[in-house]
Amino acid sequence: MYKKRLREELTTARHYFLTGLLVFIPAFLTISLLWWVFDTIDSILEPLVEYILGKYYPGIGFAVTILIIFICGIIGNRVAGRNIINFTEHLISRVPVVSQLYNGIKQILESFSTKENSSFLAVVFIEFPRKGTYTPALVTNETIDESGRKILNIYVPTAPNPTSGFLQILPEDQVIRTSMSVDDALKMVISAGKFSHDDVRNLPANPQD
Repeated sequence: MYKKRLREELTTARHYFLTGLLVFIPAFLTISLLWWVFDTIDSILEPLVEYILGKYYPGIGFAVTILIIFICGIIGNRVAGRNIINFTEHLISRVPVVSQLYNGIKQILESFSTKENSSFLAVVFIEFPRKGTYTPALVTNETIDESGRKILNIYVPTAPNPTSGFLQILPEDQVIRTSMSVDDALKMVISAGKFSHDDVRNLPANPQD
């Protein structure tokens, strides 16, 4: 009787502990991530804040940075501001290396910003990183080679951070077209596969030849 009661108590304690893990770990990681973002942004203007005020006050750098971003957004939506930005980008485009870096970062951010600005044409599956394993990917451009074959530029986002990934250039016959929207594909990547789609069930059982 005593052993049975002990087993029940241990089972209950194990259940409470596992439930606690499911509550604590997501909350802890979320708070840690938010704190890292806050601390990173806040530290951008830390030297300037300390120089002006003579002392560093946590949060001021973060608030000022967010304000600057907001002001940049207002300026970017005005005709005069747009002209200034276009002129600045024209100057940047004349600087080797810097222009490629700036334009690359800007295009990636624009691709993930809004549906209207998205440069993704379609969602496909490709056999990556090896035969027999399928990965969702986003078509960024299409062209025709000299033989008349369609060639696709494909961005392969990595989970759970879709802003990092790989560029693949493949002929169309080496990809599997899907009915997935870009939003669904990004949900799948960000959730590390927790969110899925009906098209996953229709993938070939064997690698493509």
